[in-house]
Amino acid sequence: MGKEIIYKDLGVIPYTEAWDLQTKLFEEVVERKLTNRKLEVEEQQEQFHYLLFCEHPHVYTLGRNGKEAHLLLNEATLSQKNATFHKINRGGDITYHGYGQLVGYPILDLDEFFTDIGRYVRLLEEAIIRMLAEYQIVGERIKGLSGVWIGVGTNNPRKICAVGVHLSRWTTMHGFALNVNTDLTYFRHIVPCGIDDKAVTSMEQELGQVVDLDEVKEQLKRHFADLFEANYK
Repeated sequence: MGKEIIYKDLGVIPYTEAWDLQTKLFEEVVERKLTNRKLEVEEQQEQFHYLLFCEHPHVYTLGRNGKEAHLLLNEATLSQKNATFHKINRGGDITYHGYGQLVGYPILDLDEFFTDIGRYVRLLEEAIIRMLAEYQIVGERIKGLSGVWIGVGTNNPRKICAVGVHLSRWTTMHGFALNVNTDLTYFRHIVPCGIDDKAVTSMEQELGQVVDLDEVKEQLKRHFADLFEANYK
């Protein structure tokens, strides 16, 4: 039997509320891990793992290695766009979250899966790639860049899913942002992920029609569980 992951669909939630929830669950997972290390096996508590899905109101987030200059809006124009801006502790540069975008936050104790950050990021990308294939969209990787891309090898590569994670004590935070029915005009106000010569896209744009977000969630949940050899509870 695989590991059990607690799945929560948070719906539309402000970024800071989701961040606070992530932080709370992350700290609980780390504390449980550290406590168990001091106990005999038969005394140890069950470890919990989480997969949170949500959408955010318009928000730009800047990773710890990013450049604030990659946000092309000031405080006044942010307000005009009904958007907010936050500096956070994930890897990567700047990205956008908004309505119609599926954001996933896995909070996993990788000591119970595998301790390999490269493998972890690749599995996140692979779950997206397999889900996109269900819609006849070919998602791929670009060497040296994170996330999932469309049109690799053409003169029009475009990013459909951003990946940015944070790990401490082999426990994960943050995750991925998949453009499903996203308003892509909001990406015009940043240098996405610090890359100024590649476009962004969405499932809606690639397919020419609005996509059922709940259906995408179910497909992605299934592929995530398969790749991490886990079940949901």
